[in-house]
Amino acid sequence: MIVQQNKQHGGKNKFFSSQYLQMEKRWKIKDKANLSVVHQLSNELGINNTLAEILAKRGIKTFDDAKYFFRPSLAHLHNPFLMKDMDKAIDRIELALKNNEKILIYGDYDVDGTTAVALVYTFFQKIHTNINYYIPDRYTEGYGISLQGIDWAHENGYSLIIALDCGIKALEKIKYANERNIDFIICDHHRPGNEIPEAVAVLDPKRNDCTYPYKELSGCGIGFKLIQAYSLKNNFPIESLEPYLDLVVVSIASDIVAVTGENRVLAYYGIKRFNSNPRPGFKAMLELANIKRELSISDLVFIIGPRINAAGRIENGKKAVELLIAESSAAALESGQSINITNTQRRDLDIKITEQALGMIDENKELSERKTTVLFNNEWHKGVIGIVASRLTEKYYRPTIVLTESNGMATGSARSVKNFDVYEAIEACSELLEQFGGHKYAAGLTLKLENINAFSKKFEAVVSASIHDDLLVPEIEIDDVINFSNITPKFLRVLKQFAPFGPDNMSPVFLTKNVVDSGAVCIVGSNHLKMNLQSVTNPKEKFSAIAFGAKNEFNDVYLRKAFDICYTIEENEWNGTSTLQLNIKDIKFNSGS
Repeated sequence: MIVQQNKQHGGKNKFFSSQYLQMEKRWKIKDKANLSVVHQLSNELGINNTLAEILAKRGIKTFDDAKYFFRPSLAHLHNPFLMKDMDKAIDRIELALKNNEKILIYGDYDVDGTTAVALVYTFFQKIHTNINYYIPDRYTEGYGISLQGIDWAHENGYSLIIALDCGIKALEKIKYANERNIDFIICDHHRPGNEIPEAVAVLDPKRNDCTYPYKELSGCGIGFKLIQAYSLKNNFPIESLEPYLDLVVVSIASDIVAVTGENRVLAYYGIKRFNSNPRPGFKAMLELANIKRELSISDLVFIIGPRINAAGRIENGKKAVELLIAESSAAALESGQSINITNTQRRDLDIKITEQALGMIDENKELSERKTTVLFNNEWHKGVIGIVASRLTEKYYRPTIVLTESNGMATGSARSVKNFDVYEAIEACSELLEQFGGHKYAAGLTLKLENINAFSKKFEAVVSASIHDDLLVPEIEIDDVINFSNITPKFLRVLKQFAPFGPDNMSPVFLTKNVVDSGAVCIVGSNHLKMNLQSVTNPKEKFSAIAFGAKNEFNDVYLRKAFDICYTIEENEWNGTSTLQLNIKDIKFNSGS
């Protein structure tokens, strides 16, 4: 059954309470690592067994692995010419430069696409003036390469288009361009279909015939490999590419790609660049958001990414590129102010539509009991349905698709839960779709309006047949069980070097048993608990802690009932002062307390 809604839904203000929903969670302690590996790492690195255990669980087994992990170097980046078609791409670019051809840098309208366009455009603009960029309009052209964009390029005399973060499935569009004597270089990181487009070069490490050693680059990361290849062939030092790494790290963070291997190297140097000497556009964003501290990967996701995305979601992604390529503070501030206003509009729409979507589910018993969520409203704003899908997934914790109407079709965004491949589930319904693409945890799709109900039923059937019930309960993966006595200054110094954190290299989560509040518990904000925790067995060991959305636990904590906690260790910065804080992920009270 599909719920459709064509009018505004009144309903209660459920959005704010939903994001703090106290949902039952599974605690899963990671399997123990090989003991000999742990002892070897402990001895060779001079660290305790707990830290060595965490490293081993992340695939770090030797001293050299640890050196690569803790001391990333630009020298660790793979040779870009290992990527299939890279030689063809560089040859075609050099031909275009030699013949003074008009080159168009074409990219998607989200963070990954706009950062990629800004990166490749600014790099080649320094050596070639006959160059421009193009971002498709989300509403009139849709995602990826468009016929309208190709026509514009043809009318304006462009003979080479470098497409970034899109194009891997644009078979017919590339044929259309070829007929108009426009060559394409495709730089994409999405999964290919059964056929590869007939472009001059198709750079995508996920191609079955591509042996490039790292498969998880962002779209902007592929763009970086392109300029790295050009630099390598023309003897530019790798250090000359550092100014572009602030763009790469924002794409890595916002596109939620793995922070491992090559991405970890790029993120490590990118976040350093962002915090020490960011481009004027990022400086303007920080100034307008009144941010005066160093940002983490997580901060980029929640502070920077939404602002860049807002341009493409509400107006046109070209405004984001204008901000990212701005050369002066004044120009950046002007673009930034416009995007800041747009971001406020985006946030208001996000809240309004999320409230409506929550109301639709709450009022429909059958929909509430399904293993998937598929919602359609022809009035919802196309620019925020991906955010809404994420909100619904966070609350109900099941594969979710949110659809709206655009250009006479239903178009939507999908989000998934941990360890479930929503792309494959959508692919199993492909006979009902006009277009789809994406990743394991996030995808986009387009279908005819009359196919919505059939698609919803098929998607529910596919997911129900393949998802394990455990996957529908949020899981907290715990790195190790420790006592507060383990948290020493040296422990914290080493732990800090595990950053930058992100998918597949998350901040370590610890489990400590049998703690109580020392008597300082209070509610901060709307419903967060601020505590000062101590071990029941050793009350001298105390740590400040925050538990977001845990207001319902106040009474039991206040009564000094003992509980177990899983948490990350972080530095909390407030009014210029940095203090150690435990970020509580979940609380479980002891049965006998």
